[in-house]
Amino acid sequence: MKTAVSIPAELYAETERLSKRTKKSLSRLFSDTVAEYLARHDPQEVTAAMDRVCAESGHKDEFVASTARRTLNESEWCAEV
Repeated sequence: MKTAVSIPAELYAETERLSKRTKKSLSRLFSDTVAEYLARHDPQEVTAAMDRVCAESGHKDEFVASTARRTLNESEWCAEV
């Protein structure tokens, strides 16, 4: 899908430099960037990533799990929910 967006000239220039340095097209760089931003700001994705890490560690301590849940609920990630 094609779309047009307006961004500041300096941001565009930095994006072009990164595009050349990473050998990615501007389209690919913008797509990757938006996808990463969405993943980082989606509370379910953050929780799913944390769940995967916990599952891989094999740690089953209920005190640690409840403390982690409480800490996450009080964090800025959950403030938008």
